[in-house]
Amino acid sequence: MRSGRTVNSGAERTEAGWSGSGEPGSPPPETQRRIRLLARITLGWAVVLVLRLIYLQVIEHDEYSRAAQQQQERLVRIQPPRGAIIDRLGLRLAMSLPVDSVYVNPLLLKDPEIASGILAPILNLDQKELLERIRMSAAEHRGFLWVKRKITGEESLRLHQLKLDWIGITTEGQRFYPYKALAAHILGGVDPDEQGIDGIESKMNEALAGAAGYVRVSTDVQQRGFASTPAGAPAEAGADLHLTIDSRLQYVAEQAIQKAVIDHHCQNGSIVALDPQTGDILALANYPTFDPNLPLGPGDDKTARFDLAASVPFEPGSVFKVVTLSAALETTSLRPESMINCGNGSINLYGRVIHDDVHDHYSSLSMADVLAHSSNVGAINIGLKVGKDNLYAYVRKFGFGTRTGLPVPGESPGQVWPPQRWSPTSIGSVAMGHEISVTVLQLAQACSIIANGGFLVHPRLVAGGPPPDRRAVLRPETAITMRQMMEGVVLHGTGKLARLAGYTSGGKTGTAQIVDPVTHRYTHFHNSSFMGFAPVVNPRIVVVVSAHGATGAESYGAQVSAPAFAAVATAALRFLQVPPDVPEAAPAAGQERADASPLPSGDSVSSVPQPLVPAQSAAANSFAAAPAGDQRPFFQPASLSVNQATGPRVPDFRGKTMREVLEISASQGLPVEFDGAGLARDQAPAPGEVLASGQQVRVRFGR
Repeated sequence: MRSGRTVNSGAERTEAGWSGSGEPGSPPPETQRRIRLLARITLGWAVVLVLRLIYLQVIEHDEYSRAAQQQQERLVRIQPPRGAIIDRLGLRLAMSLPVDSVYVNPLLLKDPEIASGILAPILNLDQKELLERIRMSAAEHRGFLWVKRKITGEESLRLHQLKLDWIGITTEGQRFYPYKALAAHILGGVDPDEQGIDGIESKMNEALAGAAGYVRVSTDVQQRGFASTPAGAPAEAGADLHLTIDSRLQYVAEQAIQKAVIDHHCQNGSIVALDPQTGDILALANYPTFDPNLPLGPGDDKTARFDLAASVPFEPGSVFKVVTLSAALETTSLRPESMINCGNGSINLYGRVIHDDVHDHYSSLSMADVLAHSSNVGAINIGLKVGKDNLYAYVRKFGFGTRTGLPVPGESPGQVWPPQRWSPTSIGSVAMGHEISVTVLQLAQACSIIANGGFLVHPRLVAGGPPPDRRAVLRPETAITMRQMMEGVVLHGTGKLARLAGYTSGGKTGTAQIVDPVTHRYTHFHNSSFMGFAPVVNPRIVVVVSAHGATGAESYGAQVSAPAFAAVATAALRFLQVPPDVPEAAPAAGQERADASPLPSGDSVSSVPQPLVPAQSAAANSFAAAPAGDQRPFFQPASLSVNQATGPRVPDFRGKTMREVLEISASQGLPVEFDGAGLARDQAPAPGEVLASGQQVRVRFGR
C-alpha cells in the first residue's frame, strides 16, 4: 500500500514540473540560459536606444533642428519699392510699378508636359523651351523656376482665372520711365531685379533700392506657406532722388543736339547746360539716345547708351583758347588791346609749320581779335609768352585732367600731359586745344569759371545738400575781361550764329580734326564745338555743345554747334524768367541763322514741355500745392482738344494696365489717381466727360 502511494507521489511531482535537480518549479537550465541571453540583448538594445536618443536630442539637437527648419521653413526676401527719380519741377522721370511674375516648383509638377502646355500659350512662350527648362530644373533638384517675370495685366488675369495651385504668382516692381527717352543718359536703367546698371540708377543704386527685408515662411509638404514671421530688420523703402534737371530744357537740348548731328552728318553729339553760380546741371543730352523702358537686345547698339558728355574725351580745338588767354591775362602784361603777331597766317615752330584757316591771314591782331577770329598763330604766340609751366598750371586750375565728381558711371578725367612730357612744339598745340583731351562736362565747368567771376564750382546733378565748394581760379577783373572778349566772338567774330534775340551772349567756337587711332594722323572729320554763356553782364546759363564726326564745308563749330547753343540758351533764359537785356530786334541781313531754332520743323521754344503752374487758374493752384513727388505732366500736346472754359475730355482707361494708363495720362497732361492693381475696371469722371480745373481722374484697378 505504501509503495503504491510512493509511486503516485513521484508521478505527481513529475507532472508538477519538478526536475531531477534544482528548486521545485524552476525552468530547465537551457531555457534559463536563453532567457538570460535575451534579457541581456534587450537591455543592450535599450541602452543603445537611450544613448541614440541622447545623441539626437542633446548632442545633435541644434543640427537636426536646423535641418528640420530647412525642410519646413524658408526665408523669403522682401524687396522694398525702389525710390522715384524726380526733376526740379517735381516730375517723376522714373518710378516703380507693381507687376506679377510667374514661377513653379519643378519637383512638385506631376506632368511637366501638361504644365508647359498650359503656361506657354498664355505667357507667349515657346512650349518646348519651357518644357526643357522645367525638366532641367527637376533633374538638378531645384525647387524654384521663374516661368516669366513681369507679365502683363492680361496675362496675370488669365492665370488667376485658372485657379491652379501649382502656378505661383508673386508681385515684383517694374521700373517705368513715363517720358521714355527724355534724360535717358542721365537716368540709365535697371536689370530685371531692379538693380541699377547705367546712369544715376547705377551710381545711386544703394539709396534708390533701399534695404531688403526677410520673412520666415512655414510651409506644408507641397511647399505652400501657412504662417510667417519677420526675420531680422524689416524692409526699408528706397529714397526718392531729386535731380537738378529741368525737363523742359532737357527736351529742348535733346532736340537741338539731334538736329545738329543729323543736319551735319555727324556721328554723335552732346550738350550740357548748367547754372554757373551753383553748378546745377539743368540739361545733359546726348545723341543717339535710347528708351530705358526697353531692355538692351543682342543686336542693339550699346554705344547709344554711353554718356558721351561725361565719359568720352576729345581734343577741344579752339574753344581751349579761352584758357590760354585767361592765363595770359593772369601771368603776363598782355591786355585785350595788345597787338599779337599773326605771321600772315603761319608760324614755323621748331621746324613744324602751323597755319591759320585758309581764309584768315592776318599780319597782326589785338588779343581780343585773336580770340574773335580764332587765330591759331596768334594763340600760339600768346602761349609762348605765357610759358609751358604757367599754361599747364592754369589748365589744371580750370579742372582739366580731373573728374568733376558727377554721380554718373564711367566719368573720364580726360588727358593732360605734364610739361616734362611735352615736345618742343607741344606748347603751340596745347595753346590752340590740341595734344589734350577733355569732356563736354569739363568744358562746361571751365566756362562757368568765366561766367561766375573766376570760381571753380563743381557741377552737380542731385539737388539738395550743402552749398557747392567755390575755389578761386581767376581774379574777378580777369573773368570780366574774358566775358567781354567772348562777347566779341559772338558780335563780330566766328560765333555770330550764337547771337540771341533779346539777350547778350558770349562764347567761343572750336573745330578740331579727329585723329585716326590706327595711323595717328589727322583725318577730315572734325569735333565741332561751341561753349558760351548769357547774359554777358550777369550770366545765368552756361551751354556747351559738341558734335563729333562733322565733315565738309560746314563742319566748323560756328555752323554746327553755335545754332544749338542759341536755341538752348534762349529757352533756358525764358524758363528761368531772366529779363531781356537788349532789344529783341530782327536779325541783320545774312544772319538769319543766328537765332534759328535747331528744333525739328514745326517746333519752337514755345511748344516745348511747359510746367502746368500758371497762377491764374484753380488747376494751377492745385498743382502748386501738390507734393514734390506728384507726377505732374510737363507738357500739353497740341493734339489735345481743350475747352478753355472747362477742360480736356477724359479718355477711356477701362481694360488698360497701369502702365498704359500712365502713358496716356502723361501724353495728354492729365493728373491721375490710382487705386488697386491689375487692369483698370472703373474711372471717374467717365470716359468722354470734361475734366474740370483742379480735378483728377480716379482709376480703380482690379484682377
